[in-house]
Amino acid sequence: MHLVLKDNQKSIGFKYAWNGIISVVRSERNFRIHLLVAIIAITAGLVMQLNQIEWLFIVVAIGSVLVTECVNSAIEKMLDYLNPEIHPKAKIVKDMSAGAVLLCSIMAVVIGLIVFIPKIVGI
Repeated sequence: MHLVLKDNQKSIGFKYAWNGIISVVRSERNFRIHLLVAIIAITAGLVMQLNQIEWLFIVVAIGSVLVTECVNSAIEKMLDYLNPEIHPKAKIVKDMSAGAVLLCSIMAVVIGLIVFIPKIVGI
């Protein structure tokens, strides 16, 4: 198997990956909401001068939510492409992928509370 690059491109995949990120930002309202919350969390972290370990947890939480939202959006778009009509089994798959985003978001909120509440209350 040979790797063939289109148009003599030097980078493999980065352009397509970046296009995917731009696409999800432009087309998915929930992703933009998650980005806004991430910016608020990062700003709060800078103001409250989080330490290295706290930043680690915040970055992993933010990244996890954004990744699951991207995967959820990709699953939804693929199912819509394969079968534009609502199918009960496709609905279950979409609900499960949305559930993954919800679980990840709840985890991120819990991490945020653990990190930020002591800073807010002065503990």
